[in-house]
Amino acid sequence: MDQPEQARRLSGLYDEVLGGMRAPDAPRALVAASWERSLAAAVDPELDQPPVVLDQEMVETLRENHPLRAVLPVLRQTLTTIADEASHIMIVTDAQGMILWREGSAEVKRQADRIALSEGAVWSEDQIGTNGMGTALAVGEPVQIHSAEHLVRRIHEWTCAAAPVHDPDTGKLLGAVDVSGPLRTVHPAMVALVTAAAQLAEGQLKVRMAAADEMLRARNMRHLMALGDAPGALLTPTGRVLAVQPLEWLPDRLVVPEGADRIDLGDGREGLIERLDEGYLLRMPGTPGRRSRPSLQLKLLGSGQPIAVVGGREIALTLRRAEVLALLLLHPSGLTAEQLMLQLYGDEGNPTTVRAEMHRLRNLLGGGVLDTKPYRIIADVTGDVTQVQTALRQGNLDTALSLYAGPLLARSDAPALRAERDELDATIRRAVLDTHSPDVLWQFAQTTTGAEDVEIFESLAAVLPTDDPRRAAVAARLARLLD
Repeated sequence: MDQPEQARRLSGLYDEVLGGMRAPDAPRALVAASWERSLAAAVDPELDQPPVVLDQEMVETLRENHPLRAVLPVLRQTLTTIADEASHIMIVTDAQGMILWREGSAEVKRQADRIALSEGAVWSEDQIGTNGMGTALAVGEPVQIHSAEHLVRRIHEWTCAAAPVHDPDTGKLLGAVDVSGPLRTVHPAMVALVTAAAQLAEGQLKVRMAAADEMLRARNMRHLMALGDAPGALLTPTGRVLAVQPLEWLPDRLVVPEGADRIDLGDGREGLIERLDEGYLLRMPGTPGRRSRPSLQLKLLGSGQPIAVVGGREIALTLRRAEVLALLLLHPSGLTAEQLMLQLYGDEGNPTTVRAEMHRLRNLLGGGVLDTKPYRIIADVTGDVTQVQTALRQGNLDTALSLYAGPLLARSDAPALRAERDELDATIRRAVLDTHSPDVLWQFAQTTTGAEDVEIFESLAAVLPTDDPRRAAVAARLARLLD
């Protein structure tokens, strides 16, 4: 059956079923169940008002903090080009069906605006009835809704396919990815496409989760080791068990109520819980708690003097000492003298030089900050570079930009730090360019990294409104960079 004929058949069936007439056929079971849910939620099939629309400020806030922000690049790569060429739009919603992002064909976006298929609109079943993204969220499975399968008549000229995206950590629904277009653009492969895109997004989230787990484990393993032979475990903020001693005495996940200091281990035992900077330390009653350690804060980004702050005492660092601390910060499990030598000097180094520098650095910072065999930071450490890396992994670009003062130890020629510096700069730059946001681009342009970047200023020139007072500064800087 061709598409116009199928649309006519669905339209006739729609009129018969919703008109209370005896129909020779029935809607698909998926559609019938969705109509029933939508009608029970008092959705009017003749609805001519747009769904609930949130203001732009609220949309921006939700975007900034939403986990799916981190996987937008893979969704764009998978769907946007195809959607644009096929006269479709790609849509990403949150778990409540609110459209957070919409990209694709400009002409289709103009048509979509007429039915409020736009950012900030809520397309859950209880607001606008049966539709691709709302129904995918309701049933937790990929769906395609075509023409008069939509409950609301004014959407009958559209077809859409959507798939839900789940959090690989908790299994909770994060939102849906959808491809929508005018009726003539229907294609059976769209369900497979959005399903693949959702699976890729979940895969990316899982990779990011694994990287965050490894970092959390490395940073906090000392707390578990401080328990000696006593039973204990490291937990993520969501209660997943990352490391445990002795082995195999806990389930994979524990429920940690907000503010609790004791939790049920699920087998009649009770454990004590201590909040760490990231996650929790679990120990058994009667075992000693973790000993307090000195704090170490490292400021290594930007063109200014590298700084170490130990227990409130600020220490200016030479470049070599800053390099050593940067490498130990980036390798929480520690490095041998030989490994440090290679990362600092390449094959031309000498482990004896490294050992001498480490001895002087330990004396400078005081006790309880650095350990040997291997060399590692044992203080409670924070660093601007790792904070930026964490924010980028979590998709929190605003936080990353607020902490990013410039390149990592810009004057350093240490091979390992050059690689770390280049990777961090490239990652944050790409994330900034992908936002197409005038304010985000402008903020990055104020850093030493962005100030000399032609593409950043070309992007600013393209997206700044014509009456924006920043346009003159952008044009002048661009002219200088291109001269």
